[in-house]
Amino acid sequence: MIIDAHSHVHDPVHRHIALLDEAGVDRAVLFGTRPHPERATDPASFRQEMSVLHETVSGQSGGPNAHQAARQELAAACAAYPDRFIGFGKVRLDQSAEQIAAEVEREVVGRGFRGIGELTPPPDGAGRIEPVLRAAADHGGLPVVVHGFAPTTAGDLATLAGLARRHPTVPVVISQLGGLNWLTAIELARETPNLFLELSTAGVIFAVRLAINEVPDRTMFGSDAPYGDPFLSRATVERVTRPGALRDRVLGGTLAELLDL
Repeated sequence: MIIDAHSHVHDPVHRHIALLDEAGVDRAVLFGTRPHPERATDPASFRQEMSVLHETVSGQSGGPNAHQAARQELAAACAAYPDRFIGFGKVRLDQSAEQIAAEVEREVVGRGFRGIGELTPPPDGAGRIEPVLRAAADHGGLPVVVHGFAPTTAGDLATLAGLARRHPTVPVVISQLGGLNWLTAIELARETPNLFLELSTAGVIFAVRLAINEVPDRTMFGSDAPYGDPFLSRATVERVTRPGALRDRVLGGTLAELLDL
């Protein structure tokens, strides 16, 4: 089974399904999203969507109404294609630990989602995810995916590794291979048994090759669609691996084990 470990709700959803079909991808982890760059038709509308993305990855919640709309889109997409999408639920980090635990219970476990993410703490604020890790541990070690590209910092990656070591039953996934800090992400993952790397948005091919070589059992193919493309992201993994067990693990086997698929 080939599984895209990182994607966001598309509008319309059927275009996402077409991309997965073209890439030969069986299933995709799906996150809710506030920005929809695929809706943009010109530079002005694209700038508008990117401004929402900037707010999101900078840790600005947008308020409960914005989150609710994203959750509704996610639930509708997963309901429409239950055999293709694996839903992960996002929780707001600007709440108390008790509120975060309740939100994980209600919005993740209660909706039948298989993990938590993509979390977007503010730059140098990765410590805010610790209540989420505690709640994930309370529910059997739900995987937790955290945004890894800018404005996430190298210090944030070190914080995530430290938190992962404090919560060893929770798989912590750094998305986008840590962005420009990919070498730091690889080194931290090598030293942290429950820290995983998702490979989308890698800027250089040898970053993907090195990640797979150094942590072969904890690197996962992902596209970050619609920002990336499933076909090209799969081709990148296949470019740096040979047919066989290792490639199979990266393209879906590791994630299938995490999610008991």
